[in-house]
Amino acid sequence: MADKVEAMVDGGRATAGPPLGPALGPKGVNIGQVIAKINEKTKAFDGMKVPVTIIINDDKSFDIKVGTPPMSALIKAELNIPLGSGNPKTTKVGNLTVEQAKKIAAQKQDDLLGATVKARVMEVAGNCVSLGVTIDGKEAKAFQADVRAGVYDAELQ
Repeated sequence: MADKVEAMVDGGRATAGPPLGPALGPKGVNIGQVIAKINEKTKAFDGMKVPVTIIINDDKSFDIKVGTPPMSALIKAELNIPLGSGNPKTTKVGNLTVEQAKKIAAQKQDDLLGATVKARVMEVAGNCVSLGVTIDGKEAKAFQADVRAGVYDAELQ
């Protein structure tokens, strides 16, 4: 029976300290090899928290599955902002272009419920509401209404 260890790590910067070291130590795997493999697989997400699952086989070999960072982290990274708005109704902290929203939707594609680009971009817009981020210069909810009305049909194919 394979063992599983799940943790949130800093992309490209996992260490043998908590949470990984203490969880992996009793499993008998080479922690250095596991950390190196995690860092190699997560380096594209530098500066973001990334969910990883380490599957440890009976022969002490291991497989690493890397999830994608939370959507809010991708939005903040795309806009290069440290935090979302403390008051998203009145204070806006950034503006995504439609292209940036599509890029984030593509990065999270495997984790999203939407079957189409349009539906996935709507999910990105939903996250923008709570972060205080506008899309294409509009409130996220207004953007969603325009998407539903077909305003962005040509761009969201």
